[in-house]
Amino acid sequence: MNTAAHDATQIARDYIAVWNETDAARRAALIEAGWTANAHYIDPMAQASGHAQISALVGAVHQRFPGFRFHLLGKADAHGDQMRFSWTLGPSGAQDLIQGTDFAQLDAGKLRSVTGFLDKVPVGA
Repeated sequence: MNTAAHDATQIARDYIAVWNETDAARRAALIEAGWTANAHYIDPMAQASGHAQISALVGAVHQRFPGFRFHLLGKADAHGDQMRFSWTLGPSGAQDLIQGTDFAQLDAGKLRSVTGFLDKVPVGA
């Protein structure tokens, strides 16, 4: 595995860990470690800038979908400071209901900007 692919895989795993972390203090530490101070996140349903807003957005997702877990889907891919990866979201131990693909810009190995796309969303989600 080349270094960029390995780094992309680890960055994507760390990103998924943020979305799965229900404890706000642990989530804040993960965001601090993996995201730049001026990081920005946007998807079709929400946007957030900075660590506090990103953490609050993740917390809101946990409130809306209690017990749901994110999983990396396939492999992460990167070149230069750009990366992409796909994920799934669903109840623990059940079939995933939502799928998406995220595109990220990196700065020294940290997430600077993440743009999320929803590839599969059930009606009413």
